[in-house]
Amino acid sequence: MLKPQEVLDRYYLETRCMLLETAAVLDRYDAAVEREGSAAADELKLDVLHKALHVLAEPKSSERAEELLNLFTEVPT
Repeated sequence: MLKPQEVLDRYYLETRCMLLETAAVLDRYDAAVEREGSAAADELKLDVLHKALHVLAEPKSSERAEELLNLFTEVPT
């Protein structure tokens, strides 16, 4: 088992990269909405991404991964 500092040291850069990519996707979506003058016809995927960010922001949740898996089942593939 890793110590708390080891978890942060080992996974920080990888996690930062994933969060930056998520922010970039949301920025691209916003730019597309502005360019086209309207949102997507079905924003379920966007809504689920926003909900996922709220789940991740909870400081004392120990089941974030499970919550996200359940949340992502809302989106048909």
